[in-house]
Amino acid sequence: MLIDLHTHSNASDGTDTPSELIDKAINKHLDVLALTDHDTTRGWNEATKALLNHPSNSSLQLVLGSEISCQDENGISIHMLGLLFDPTYEPLINELEKTRENRLSRMEKIVARLNEAGIEITIEEVYAQKQGDATLGRPHLADALVARGHVASREEAFAALLHNGSKYYINHYSPSPMDAIRLIKEAGGVAIIAHPLASQRGRVISMELFGELISAGLDGIEVDHRDHSDLEKSELLRLAIEHDLIVTGSSDYHGTGKLNQLAEFTTHPAQWEALESRARDRRVVSR
Repeated sequence: MLIDLHTHSNASDGTDTPSELIDKAINKHLDVLALTDHDTTRGWNEATKALLNHPSNSSLQLVLGSEISCQDENGISIHMLGLLFDPTYEPLINELEKTRENRLSRMEKIVARLNEAGIEITIEEVYAQKQGDATLGRPHLADALVARGHVASREEAFAALLHNGSKYYINHYSPSPMDAIRLIKEAGGVAIIAHPLASQRGRVISMELFGELISAGLDGIEVDHRDHSDLEKSELLRLAIEHDLIVTGSSDYHGTGKLNQLAEFTTHPAQWEALESRARDRRVVSR
């Protein structure tokens, strides 16, 4: 089975529409695909309709979720994958909306810092890279910098200007990871921490914080991810086994403009079965 539990569409900072993402997953013969756009559920309806009305006889199962932006008390950015939660649970949805709205003021501040350094870019140019009501994010700024000719690609933009350790980086409002876990669980979902030791993305979380996350109800760890070294994967696998946590592997696919390929890392079927069983209700979408 091919199981990819972390992908994005243009409902946030991916390049594919939810329908196009479903097409690609079916053409690649995936068995399970999770749509996890940043801080939003806006792509859920389109993805669901695309699967249910698809002309093929694919047996693809669709997992609906969101990658929730969090930060700890030291300002370290942490991403929590909430999967299979109830989209009508208002406390969680309101928190997602609050986080999305704060991304605008944060982006304006990053643009101002770039301007002060002589890198000319406007907030309007950033918005021009965003489709519809998509969640605003740094990849949109990266695309605007590419369009302006400041850099050659998204990858170069992040490596040179937009990484978490950059002098242009600014945090935005987001819940603590413990609060995110609590809300996901209250909404009947499953909480998986995404790429927690990806050191090239910036500062990583401490083992002490892992203990707090586990106590808060963390269900699993995204171990197999492009941004984890072999040593980091080994450390995370040891932690997962020690605490009986689910182990996932995912592409973190964003479409064109990123190296990540759909299903380049996948989740073992037994781990997926354990994950799905932890959701309060059976919410997997299938034909």
